[in-house]
Amino acid sequence: MNINEIMKYLPHRYPFLLVDRIIDLQPEVSITGIKNVSINEPFFQGHFPGQPIMPGVLIIEAMAQVAGVMAFRSEMKGKSVYFMSIEKAKFRRPVVPGDQLKLEIKVMQQRGNVWKFSGTATVDEKVTSEAEFTAMVTDREI
Repeated sequence: MNINEIMKYLPHRYPFLLVDRIIDLQPEVSITGIKNVSINEPFFQGHFPGQPIMPGVLIIEAMAQVAGVMAFRSEMKGKSVYFMSIEKAKFRRPVVPGDQLKLEIKVMQQRGNVWKFSGTATVDEKVTSEAEFTAMVTDREI
């Protein structure tokens, strides 16, 4: 799935769209996305000058956006998805400009409008971050 298809499912736009491609999707089971990390990302201006590192919270947000693509494809026109919790977040190594972040997400549980996911972010097959997160699907407020 390319960026144009991704933008059909996610409400995010530059500079907060953190998914460039979906490379694997098994509906309601798992999804894998790619984020190409560029020095042109606006957060690198301040995180950190002279030693740019992608903020860990944005890596988790990228995981959530990949999960959101699966959730939106599954059921949701006119819906929004909101974080309920982030658990067991671990940051193993820094993500820097030039890295290609692979975001592998698995559905742990789905009950009604609540989804629980586990996510792993890797660069060159080395784990950079991992987390479990829960999200709720709600009607989009106008």
